[in-house]
Amino acid sequence: MGKPTGFMEYGRSEAGHRPVQGRIKDYDEFTVPQGGEALNTQAARCMDCGVPFCHAGFVVQGLSIGCPLSNLVPEINDLVYRGEIELAYQRLSKTHPFPEFTARVCPALCEGSCTLGEHELPVTVKDIERFVIDEMMASGKVKPRYPKANTGKRVAVVGSGPSGLACADLLNQLGNSVTVFERADRPGGLLMYGIPNMKLSKQLVEGRASLLRDEGVKFQLGADVGNDYPVLALMRDFDAIVLCCGATAERRLTVPGSDLEGVVTAVSYLAASTKNVLDGTPMPSAYSADGKDVIVVGGGDTGTDCVATAIRRGAKSVAQFEIMARLPEERAANNPWPLWPRVFKTDYGQLEAIELFGRDPREFLTTVKEIEGDGRRVGSVTTVEVKWEDKGGRPVPVETPGSEKKRPAGLVLTAMGFTGPERTLIDQLNLKADARGNVAADEDEYRTSLPTVFACGDMRRGPSLVVWAIFEGVRAAKACDKYLRLRQNV
Repeated sequence: MGKPTGFMEYGRSEAGHRPVQGRIKDYDEFTVPQGGEALNTQAARCMDCGVPFCHAGFVVQGLSIGCPLSNLVPEINDLVYRGEIELAYQRLSKTHPFPEFTARVCPALCEGSCTLGEHELPVTVKDIERFVIDEMMASGKVKPRYPKANTGKRVAVVGSGPSGLACADLLNQLGNSVTVFERADRPGGLLMYGIPNMKLSKQLVEGRASLLRDEGVKFQLGADVGNDYPVLALMRDFDAIVLCCGATAERRLTVPGSDLEGVVTAVSYLAASTKNVLDGTPMPSAYSADGKDVIVVGGGDTGTDCVATAIRRGAKSVAQFEIMARLPEERAANNPWPLWPRVFKTDYGQLEAIELFGRDPREFLTTVKEIEGDGRRVGSVTTVEVKWEDKGGRPVPVETPGSEKKRPAGLVLTAMGFTGPERTLIDQLNLKADARGNVAADEDEYRTSLPTVFACGDMRRGPSLVVWAIFEGVRAAKACDKYLRLRQNV
């Protein structure tokens, strides 16, 4: 694909970043995309590798191999190399409804399984994908697609995150009348209020929702199904319901002092920051980072986003504690290609902290043991180092004696991941759950223990990536539509 000798002639180049000192003063996207000429060269690096793993789309040993959506990466790269951007977009759209999202927030599972990456740096698939979709949007060629038929069936999609939007999109294209119920004031779920603006512009989320509206999808915002909107009304008014509510139950600190003011969950903090940026809504005083020593408990993307947001909110210092060990610089023996590479990376938030404060904010194998304050608000945290030991066949963190440290803290942000979906709808519908508390629904039919109720995304598979949520939404839409058509013919 592309230029036969391109991978031997050209090295990898990636999108740049705006200078730290400038970008921390605003909430605009920090990435500086590569131009068309540069991406033409990068696309030329795609090898004619015979058996491409970049679009394999399956999981081995709990790790992804290639794109879950099975994007036809070599074909797209070849078209970009040849300057056929509109054809590349058409090819991309066959498998992917929202490339503008994953081109910004996906860790690029495709690149982790690129054949070239077995020997040297992989093809910049993510940058190429962003170039294609951005070029098409800028030229006004991303247009509404109107369904060709109407099945007469009504489907309620609960939740407008990536799985909900993907599910609504395809159900609508298949001719069903779709209404999306979202408890927030804007569609997008965590795309809107869980990922900060500097990583994903909210104009893109609102733009995609507007396009779906033009295509016929209805949005009912401020509708908290199961609380202020009765779920029985959905059962009565719709032929099927697809639950796309995510895994929004955040894992919380349970140490002494975790109930003090100034101990805030990550998503609450990020959502409040986004509301402030979009609407000017004041940040709660308990969330103030201005002039404070900020502690972020937990790693991962959400922890990084908290670091970057706290910096923009005027933090005096930022420290980030990660209970897991630091990953190796290169693949370990038990993590061979084409599995997703579990290697050490420094993301945009840490890079900003390094430039501002002179050091990486992360401390590994470290966790918070106690939070202290004046009886009302947090004032310091005590941390302890841990080591992982096998206890009954599973690894357990064990404190290292004498490793306690007391550190000043004016704001503690807990980014410790999610435990699963909230229980409200599960309990009201009396749905069966799996051993992890997720809604029980297999990956073929996506149907729950109630025949007309389906579930997908993080609510079904557990906390995962945006690209997997989109994959689930597409698959659930196909399953729901098939069920409704078969039922109609009975």
